[in-house]
Amino acid sequence: MIDIGIVMDPVTTLSVKKDSTLAMIIAARRRGWRVRYILQGDMHLAGGRIRALMHDIDVDLDATPFWTLGEGETRDLTDLDVILMRKDPPFDMEYVYSTYMLERVEEAGTLVMKRPRSLRDCNEKFFATYFPELCPPLVVTRRADILRAFAAEQEDVVMKPLDGMGGASIFRLQKNDSNLSVVIETLTGHGRHQTMAQRYLPEIAEGDKRILMIDGHPLPYALARIPAAGESRGNLAAGGRGEARPLTDREQQICARVGPELRARGLDFVGLDVIGGWLTEVNVTCPTCIRELDTQCDLDIGGQLMDHVEARLRARRDRRADPA
Repeated sequence: MIDIGIVMDPVTTLSVKKDSTLAMIIAARRRGWRVRYILQGDMHLAGGRIRALMHDIDVDLDATPFWTLGEGETRDLTDLDVILMRKDPPFDMEYVYSTYMLERVEEAGTLVMKRPRSLRDCNEKFFATYFPELCPPLVVTRRADILRAFAAEQEDVVMKPLDGMGGASIFRLQKNDSNLSVVIETLTGHGRHQTMAQRYLPEIAEGDKRILMIDGHPLPYALARIPAAGESRGNLAAGGRGEARPLTDREQQICARVGPELRARGLDFVGLDVIGGWLTEVNVTCPTCIRELDTQCDLDIGGQLMDHVEARLRARRDRRADPA
């Protein structure tokens, strides 16, 4: 039996209707695996070992409450076969410290998905710029003059913090917008914080598409997140609605370009955000939209991810059995 730990947000904060982590728990339990619920704040270093308070967890979406937790016990994280990192942003120093701990566990031989070093290295906004030919015109800076010049050149832009999620603090600014100064001051903290500005893509009206990638390979459908009336953001958390659509040729090309880099960095489960054929973000921390795509396309994405987990564990066992 596989013993899998999931570092996640408190189960009481999860949405029974749409949270992707629940799909993963259900898929693992369906296979008879033992699933351990771990909170970020319960991981700790003691006696040179990384330990955590953990509970067995089971999920029944038709029950109230929809979760069942076993009695807690403190164990070494190296006792687990695999650990999934599913903690939502903010990507703050506490998150960074968690990756330090998980990296120690990984070095001791436990499979950690995704690779802790890559979680640190691949900021969700900035990592997209690793593929400049796929991105719309953009700048990343904390200098007001550079942001002003970019806004004047493009005439219609979005500005956003590098550490945001769910569409929070994303501003659209059009030519001669009287709010430009205050938006720049707010996002940069008067020149203290790096900020991204991108050319506004009017194709957002047709959806901000989330493409889920498992081991660098895309699922056949994207979830087009359509902005609500009067909105310029398609994020579901900002009121957008999700419609499943087959990948276009251009989206397949984007996936083919990005996929090998994801595999090389040990980023097993990632969400690409694409608007109008342009890559805008690479979501590495806690990508969602599993439940919506499962429902609309009759998929079992959580099951596909657990198949990948099992394949990785099998490959590791085979390498240890035959080191030559």
